[in-house]
Amino acid sequence: MSERFRVVGGARLHGSVTVVGAKNSALKLMAGALLAVGRTRLTNVPGIVDVTIMAELLRRLGAAVDWDPATGVVEIDVPERIGHRADYQLVRALRASICVLGPLVARVGEADVAVPGGDAIGSRGLDLHAEGLEALGAKVHVAHGYLIAAAPQGLHGADIRLEFPSVGATENVLMAAVLAPGHTRIDNAAREPEIVDIAAFLVAMGAQVTGAGTSTIEIEGVEALRPTEHTVVPDRVAAGSWAFAAATTGGDVEVVGGIAAHLQLALDLLSGAGASVTTTESGFRVVGAPYRPRSIDVATLPYPGFPTDLQPFAITYDAVADGSAMVTENLFEARFRTVQELARLGADARIDGHHVMVHGVPQLSGAPVEASDIRAGAALVLAGLVADGVTTVSGAHHVDRGYDQFELQMQALGAEVTREPDDELYG
Repeated sequence: MSERFRVVGGARLHGSVTVVGAKNSALKLMAGALLAVGRTRLTNVPGIVDVTIMAELLRRLGAAVDWDPATGVVEIDVPERIGHRADYQLVRALRASICVLGPLVARVGEADVAVPGGDAIGSRGLDLHAEGLEALGAKVHVAHGYLIAAAPQGLHGADIRLEFPSVGATENVLMAAVLAPGHTRIDNAAREPEIVDIAAFLVAMGAQVTGAGTSTIEIEGVEALRPTEHTVVPDRVAAGSWAFAAATTGGDVEVVGGIAAHLQLALDLLSGAGASVTTTESGFRVVGAPYRPRSIDVATLPYPGFPTDLQPFAITYDAVADGSAMVTENLFEARFRTVQELARLGADARIDGHHVMVHGVPQLSGAPVEASDIRAGAALVLAGLVADGVTTVSGAHHVDRGYDQFELQMQALGAEVTREPDDELYG
């Protein structure tokens, strides 16, 4: 049975919340384990549904996976011979599964990966993945819903310039290149902390990688990698969503495990609009303004720009902030689906192309709404906290893909958020 969140408005979040490893890193590290025969151990892995899906995908490829959500430990035992086909049944539920493409081509010389599904946040072209692998010597084409890559003669180093600093393409090319003889240079590479994390993981496995975190990554191919143990970098998107939660509700939240440097632009915007942001021994703390916060203009860009995953939280914040603001989405064309749901709650927000003009209102009004993706769902729960009355957010399963026991974390901060069966037709 589907579930929804029931949110009672009026809470100012107060206390501490712990963020664990980044979803967007953990899933890629699990795929990267395929590069080495033997047992790789990952710690600080988030207890979310997506990890369960990725674990099953790796099992179907022949690996043995032990996953304990309670401890955050994943152990992946990779045999000498692994499969090369990632079926649609699993891939459709998890876009991140495309990241097995690079490791499979590098390890077994071929990969058949179903064209992914996942969140409804716009098209994500796979052309950059294909072009990068082709530069390394693979032949890539799409047939019957699968992206098929083969390198019967093996891969080789190459100079690659990405047309756009795609995180997924950077990861796939990086993980393929570490076993490709010769020198590979990736220009206009993604610079996200998760890329740095994956590079550190690969280096611990014996890869030769430099420049991760800059726009140019250099790789010297090696013959083989060895299994390793690695701790997943903290989730900056989850940390950022709690920062916005504190600022939006006028609360006081310490984000334990959060790395402020990974969220510099977002935290600077909140600070400039009236919130107090300080680093602590174990993370950072956000205290909402003692008055109605000022609105902020936001434009999403690749790291170190404002993260697209935090855009729904920025719109929710602006919906109740003092003033008018423009939120611009430069990465995904369908990521404004949150806006129509916020309008049901009384937000004054209008979409114009890839911009949203938001005029803040003093308070939203509780109503039934529906989540379309992970961050939209969490942002709508947050909107319910600054709404009068009760808000229900259908599609709780979306939020489960990015947050571990989200309602319990909210309750620990003083919010009245519960999970209930959703047997009503939405609309």
